[in-house]
Amino acid sequence: MNRLETLLGALRRCCETFPDPRRGSNGTYKIADIGMAAFSVFFMQSPSFLAHQRRLQEGHGRSNCASLFGLEKIPSDNHIRAMLDPAAPVLLDPVFAEVLTELERSGGLAAFRRLGDHVLIALDGSEYFCSGKIACPQCSTRRRSNGKTECYHAMLAATLVAPGHNHVVPLPPEFIVPQDGSNKQDCESRAARRWLAAHGPQYARLRPVYLGDDLFANQPMCEAIQATGGNFVFTCKPASHALIGEYITGVDLPTHSVRVKRGRDWVTQRFRWLNEVPLRDGRDALKVNWFEIEISNAAGVVTYRNSFITDLPVGRDTVADLAACGRARWKIENETFNVLKNNGHNLEHSFGHGKQHLAALLVTLNLLAFAFHTICDHGEALWQSARSKVSSRAQFFGNMVAITSFLVFSSWEELMQTLAFARPPPQPP
Repeated sequence: MNRLETLLGALRRCCETFPDPRRGSNGTYKIADIGMAAFSVFFMQSPSFLAHQRRLQEGHGRSNCASLFGLEKIPSDNHIRAMLDPAAPVLLDPVFAEVLTELERSGGLAAFRRLGDHVLIALDGSEYFCSGKIACPQCSTRRRSNGKTECYHAMLAATLVAPGHNHVVPLPPEFIVPQDGSNKQDCESRAARRWLAAHGPQYARLRPVYLGDDLFANQPMCEAIQATGGNFVFTCKPASHALIGEYITGVDLPTHSVRVKRGRDWVTQRFRWLNEVPLRDGRDALKVNWFEIEISNAAGVVTYRNSFITDLPVGRDTVADLAACGRARWKIENETFNVLKNNGHNLEHSFGHGKQHLAALLVTLNLLAFAFHTICDHGEALWQSARSKVSSRAQFFGNMVAITSFLVFSSWEELMQTLAFARPPPQPP
């Protein structure tokens, strides 16, 4: 379990940089222990994990918090919230870099390569907190039709995706929060451009192709991507891009069709495209390449249609792959947000709101737990063996939480060997 231990070590080092509200007073808990305690809840997929470990500690003098996560003492939930509130999520950015490094070392990054040697990074926004009563200076607001005002937190998420790949890798988020010196409320589009300025140069070596919905299909966003060495494939709705619609109307467009088997049935994919189309009016308009995919079933009924813009070459040899990559942006919804909200991570549950950064920091730790799981799925043989013994992800984490509630394991290796039935469980304390 060397990769997991490397990642946990990187996380602990970042937690040591968190500001300590005690300001040098003789506290009984290390700030790194407090950060790791919060992370352990997300990694183990159990809001009750710390409570179980406190009982083990009280009854037997030791717990899995110490042996698996390196905690000297187990802080209370309220103490965790109070201590972590001043810590900005950006302090955890180096851990995301370490996740990518471990993915490369394990050979897992190659499975994400598409369109030659590019990687795909999907961008999308998501809310993770909403309340009509609780608010903080980091909240955005909106007024509902009934006159009531809601306060909410949202983020711009970035995720490594690939068509045909059942895993995704979360990258550092950018939070949608009121910006200093701005009278306008922050939005997803501005957050995306901040994300590119902060992280785009770091990922340029991967030759990224950024994916997103129609919201991002505008010249400022496309130019921001190109300025950081990336390319783009964005959804392009006819209703919001009337100029492109005018250019393709009445033109004899190149076409290409392929038959593809989906399950037991065959479907037909038809493609049309046009290169060098202006993205907007004006002499400074960026020229983009437009393409469309239409899918029909065996009866000839159209079941899907969508169009995209890109700055990559579009032709008979590339259009099908480009369409598959453009459609892969949905993986940030299905394999990222859906998993985080519904499959154990409880993204929308309020683990703590705070007055400064607490809500955003806890979400970032949640994303890192998801990323660590992906690295283990790709690069840890013992983890893979333990996962193979059960039928579902939920059952795997259920077993892990149950067994660590009663037994103390000396290491991740011992825990995974036990879950893989490669060794008997340790004797009770």
